[in-house]
Amino acid sequence: MNTGIIFIVIAAIMLGIFVVHNVVSTKGFIMETKPLFAFLMESDYEFLLSVRYQGQIDVDRLYGIRVRNGLIVIILMIFLFFTDLKFIYVLFAIIAGFVMFKLPYQQLKSYYSRNLYQINLLLPYYLKSLEILAQHYTIPVALSRSVNSAPEIFKPGLRTLVSRIEAGDSTVEPYMDFARQYPVRDSMRMMRLLYRLSLGNQNQKQEQLLMFSRTVSALQAKSREQKYASRLESMEKQTMLMLFVTGGGILMLMLLSMLQMMSF
Repeated sequence: MNTGIIFIVIAAIMLGIFVVHNVVSTKGFIMETKPLFAFLMESDYEFLLSVRYQGQIDVDRLYGIRVRNGLIVIILMIFLFFTDLKFIYVLFAIIAGFVMFKLPYQQLKSYYSRNLYQINLLLPYYLKSLEILAQHYTIPVALSRSVNSAPEIFKPGLRTLVSRIEAGDSTVEPYMDFARQYPVRDSMRMMRLLYRLSLGNQNQKQEQLLMFSRTVSALQAKSREQKYASRLESMEKQTMLMLFVTGGGILMLMLLSMLQMMSF
C-alpha cells in the first residue's frame, strides 16, 4: 500500500478519536480559523444563504465549516504526497482545498440561478392574483390575503413584507426589499407600482389599477414567450444529442465493418 495513503488513514483515525473524546473541538477549530480566512468570504454569500435557507442562519458557522473542509483537504493531500513532497504537490493540495472551499458557494449560486428562472415565470401570475384582490381590498390587506395562495418561493418574502407594513413602515423600502430578494425582470418597477397604488386615493385607484393590470398582462406575455423559448431550446438540445448519438453509432458500425473487411 502507498505510504501516503497509510498516513492519511492513520491521520483520519487519530482525528476521529480526538473528536469523539473531545480532545479536538471542531466548533473551536471553526471559530479560531474563520477570522484568518474572512477576507475570502464572497460579498453575496450571506444573501445566497438567506435565499437557500429561510429563517435564522448562522453565517459564521457555515462559513467556518467551508474553511475547515478546505483545510482538511489540503492537509490530507499533503499527507498523500508526504514521501515525495515537492512544490507542485503543495500547490496542487492548495488548489484542491480551495476548490473544496468554493464548492458550497457555487452550489448556492446554482440554486439561486435555478430559482431566478422559476421566479421569472411565476411572478407575473402571482401579480395577476394580487391584482384581483386589490380590486376589493387595500394593497396591504391584499398582500396579506395573497400569502397563503402565493407560490411557495414567494411566501418568505411576502411574510416579511406584510409584517413590516403592519408594523407601521409606510415607506417604499419594504416593497423594494422584496424586489431585491427576487431580483428578476421588472420586479423593481412592479413593486414601485404597488407602493404608489397603496398611497392613492379612491378616485385614482381605478386608473392606477388599470395601469397595473396592463403591466401584469405584458409580463405574462413575456413569461409565456420565455417558457416557449426554453422548451424550444430543450427540444433543440435533445435533437442535437440524438443526432450525435445516431451519427456516432453509424460511424462506429462503419469502423467495425472496415476492420472486419481488413481482417479478411
